[in-house]
Formats: sequence, C-alpha cells, structure tokens
Amino acid sequence: MTDNRWTTFKLTASFDTDVRSIYEAWATPAGLESWFLRRAEFFSIVKRQREPHEFISKEDTYSWYWHGYDDNTVEDGQVLENNGADLIKFTFSGNSIVTVDIQNKYGLTIVELTQENIPLEEDPTKNLYVQCQIGWTFYLANLKSVIEGGKDLRNKRLDLFTSFK
Repeated sequence: MTDNRWTTFKLTASFDTDVRSIYEAWATPAGLESWFLRRAEFFSIVKRQREPHEFISKEDTYSWYWHGYDDNTVEDGQVLENNGADLIKFTFSGNSIVTVDIQNKYGLTIVELTQENIPLEEDPTKNLYVQCQIGWTFYLANLKSVIEGGKDLRNKRLDLFTSFK
C-alpha cells in the first residue's frame, strides 16, 4: 500500500464574489499578478506571449516570477486543463500538479486547490508538501483580501527579502 499522505493536499477558501471574478484572477496574467506573482508570462502553443488580460489556454506554457527574487528564480510549467469557466490545472514545483476548482456553493464562491504528485524529499528543508501548503495558504488569503477590496498582503520590497536570506 502506497502512503500518499505527503504527496497530496487540498485547501479550500471562500470568497464573497462571483465565480467569474475568481476565475479571471487565476486565468489571466494580470489576474495572477494582482495577488500572486510579480510577473506571469504565458505562451500559446505557437509561442505567442499572451496579453495581460487575455485568458490562458490548455497547453500554454508559463514562466512565473516571484516578489523577493530576481529573474533567475523562475517557475516554468504548463497549463494541463482549462475549461474557460471554473477549472484550471497546471504543472507546478517538482513536477506536481495543481488543480483549481471554483464553484458557487452556499451563496459563496469556493476555491478548492489540490496539489498532487508532490515528490517525497529526504531533506526536510526542501519539503515541497509543507512549503507549498504554507505558500498556497498565504496566497489564497491574499486573493481573498485583494478580491474583496482589502490590501495586497505581499511584501514587494526586495531589500527586506535579501536581508533575511
């Protein structure tokens, strides 16, 4: 029997907005940059870079850049699925797969984020299960703050990041 307790996790967050607004926050470069990334670049299958408010598509590739890191730190991956309304699936760190399912339930918009196929790490300081779960928890809270009219909670000051590294 395979123990997959450390290879998959699911997070759920609720939002006081419509499904389309949350979908746009996940499915456009500008949307992702508003709460998640410093820069999000998506490229169509013919290698054309998507415009900031253009929707991503299945088979797009991406390069993501983070606040607090220079352009040498980049997450490259691919969009595996996008139904154009409420479901996005993409490759992520360590060849894991993230699925974002957005639904209207109980008068709220619910995001279920599942990350699976997380590789097991021998070195606990590189534990993707823990690090990704912490990261996604923060970013889902930031999405909630941004989308519901609150502050962007990200630290965008590079000098503060470099002093702690």
